[in-house]
Amino acid sequence: MKKKILNLLVRWGIPLGFLIVFVCFVVWVNMANKTTLINTTGQTFEKGIVTQIISDNLTENGTRVGEQKVKVKMTTGEKKGEEFETTSSSGFLFGAACKVGMRVIVIQSVAGDSVVTTVYSQDREYVIYIFAGLYLLALIVIGGIQGLKGAIGLIFTFFAMIFVEVPMVYRGYSAIGTAIFLCFITTLVTMYLIGGATMKTLVATFGSVTGVVLAFSCAKLFSLASGITGWNVSNIENLLTLWNSNGIQVGDLLFSGILISSLGAVMDVAMSAASAMSEVVRQNPTISRHELFKSGMRVGRDMMGTDSNTLILAFAGGSLAELFLDYAYALPYRQIINSNNIGIAIMQGLGGSFGVVLSVPVTVFIGSLLLSKD
Repeated sequence: MKKKILNLLVRWGIPLGFLIVFVCFVVWVNMANKTTLINTTGQTFEKGIVTQIISDNLTENGTRVGEQKVKVKMTTGEKKGEEFETTSSSGFLFGAACKVGMRVIVIQSVAGDSVVTTVYSQDREYVIYIFAGLYLLALIVIGGIQGLKGAIGLIFTFFAMIFVEVPMVYRGYSAIGTAIFLCFITTLVTMYLIGGATMKTLVATFGSVTGVVLAFSCAKLFSLASGITGWNVSNIENLLTLWNSNGIQVGDLLFSGILISSLGAVMDVAMSAASAMSEVVRQNPTISRHELFKSGMRVGRDMMGTDSNTLILAFAGGSLAELFLDYAYALPYRQIINSNNIGIAIMQGLGGSFGVVLSVPVTVFIGSLLLSKD
């Protein structure tokens, strides 16, 4: 009976205590006072439904030129229930091709009795929630209890990214140190949910954190050798505003992003290697450390290629539009290969892939020390 209570305490009591401390920390870190960069007094983003197309901007060849004039019935905000005549631009970034019954987001500026509105975009919030919910449902239905644990870990990682990483960096903490802290916390939670309080979880956690640190180190070496830094990103002009107003070290954001983006693939490799080695020990408790290490490396080598491809293809896919423009304008190879954007994409892909590859021997070595009964 005492052993059962102790096991329950270890399994759920410690995580509950950790969760309470973590929630208190999240509340504290999000109490930062933000510096006002632009004046948005009286301006809100509200929901509405298009009730009438007053004048359309659709041409005979199917393109849209200029603005639509539409009537929108507000469904949120202080003007809820009222109808306003407003405009919707034909741009690809802002505005929407309005139709009667379409749900839209409206920028609403109220000053006394004066109300100025314009359509910002189609209301796609519910679509995001539905598809995210369907993904989590599929994860739970197909994965069973492990899928449920994975879904909880995914939700935790998402909220940790939004409510821990971003506020801490905004407060002036090191973006790289914060990213390492986030990787450790999310890895620990995810691995604990999947593997429980076992030696396998400990091996996978240490292997994952070491892997992302190695990914950062390789990216940093690439940066020093190539001259590419976090100040060469395309949106640096906007980031400089934060650097000047809050002293945020925006140059480190690129490398903290590499840490976080490589975490998923590194966790996959580390947990797979640790799980395989744990099963080998369970089937053959007398296996030597040397033999266990060799078995773990054989499993790890099979995972290296596919997981490295995952990161390379992810960053290559993110740069596809730019590569297409380079091809269409027939830019010379030397210009393309030496451009900042291509260099950053290569650094991200190679840095993360180095982390995946190097995490295998690290995880296997730790596993051979902690899992072997030799």
